[in-house]
Amino acid sequence: MTSTHMSSQSPKFSPRHPVADFRDRVCFPRKGRKRREPMAPAAKLEGVDKELQKILDAKMDEAPARRRAREAFKEIQLGIDHLLFKTPPDGVKMEEMYVVNSRGLEIFSKSWLPANSPPKAVICFCHGYGDTCTFFVEGIARKLAVSGYGFFAMDYPGFGLSDGLHAYIPSFDVLVDDVMEHYSKVKANPEFRTLPSFLFGESMGGAVLLKVHLKQPNAWTGAVLVAPMCKIADDMVPPKLLKQFLICIAHFLPKKKLVPQNDLAEMAFRDSKKRRLAAYNVIAYKDKPRLRTAVELLRTTQEIERRLKEVALPLLILHGEADTVTDPSVSKALYEKASSSDKKLNLYKDAYHALLEGEPDEMIIRIFDDIISWLDGHSTKTTHI
Repeated sequence: MTSTHMSSQSPKFSPRHPVADFRDRVCFPRKGRKRREPMAPAAKLEGVDKELQKILDAKMDEAPARRRAREAFKEIQLGIDHLLFKTPPDGVKMEEMYVVNSRGLEIFSKSWLPANSPPKAVICFCHGYGDTCTFFVEGIARKLAVSGYGFFAMDYPGFGLSDGLHAYIPSFDVLVDDVMEHYSKVKANPEFRTLPSFLFGESMGGAVLLKVHLKQPNAWTGAVLVAPMCKIADDMVPPKLLKQFLICIAHFLPKKKLVPQNDLAEMAFRDSKKRRLAAYNVIAYKDKPRLRTAVELLRTTQEIERRLKEVALPLLILHGEADTVTDPSVSKALYEKASSSDKKLNLYKDAYHALLEGEPDEMIIRIFDDIISWLDGHSTKTTHI
């Protein structure tokens, strides 16, 4: 909110250091002004009655509220008019489950398998920031399952239907360890143990994927990266002193939602109709990033940028040339610096960030064709690089 009115009693303006200004306004406000942590505005969805809206309006910091919302909206979500949900579930065997991991957290996972033939490979999916392996991922998984692949997905701790404070990442390395633990069990299943295995990551999931590979350099047949978050663009990173200050206060206010954020749906979805449908992802995190989470994402992308030469597995990298969420030039850097001799980069003219969810239908079909063609070409390989 802006105002052009100034009191005649106002003191003279004096420039202040941005760190001091941030500290006084956000971290240590004047006495007598009790700050409330703002909540993201609730979406008003077409065709939703008052009872369902109450579920949608509830605070979703913890998993039980998110699970109630997903259960209430599941059928509505799958019925929306989006290309991803036009692949019929016939011929796909689906299973949902909750498992308690070694840290005592209940993790939600789901699998999609071809119903009438054994899968030709295993795909382990890493979702993006604030997202879930339900909703849009359902459509991605169906498409790949009917193409003959076993598709496995999980919600990270703190995301989707898994235990944990919503969108809070106290340690990116621990999150990656949770992902490795879960997918190692999938791959150890006697039914899939001898199959080629691929990592598939979208956006922040691309960073998760790369960290998994760096920790398990010989464990995977290949990887598909869709608009991967390998680096935060330079103009998105705060000035050095302010960045250091934010890192410092993250130790004291790690769960606070202090980091400004633009409307990601507006930036990520090129097709305006599909952009409106993004609101039906009711358990996605849409608020400001938590401070510790933002620091962990920055630290992780800086590490990945330093270690691009260590990436050694077969790669398919896909990026929209008009992406303003993750910089396509960083995907070019990954392609150029990765030590793998088997790598391919596809850049899509005019495409935004959400390549499989937010583009016009013809672009989504083209990208799926590119992914399936690459997977088909690599699924005959049974040895790991």
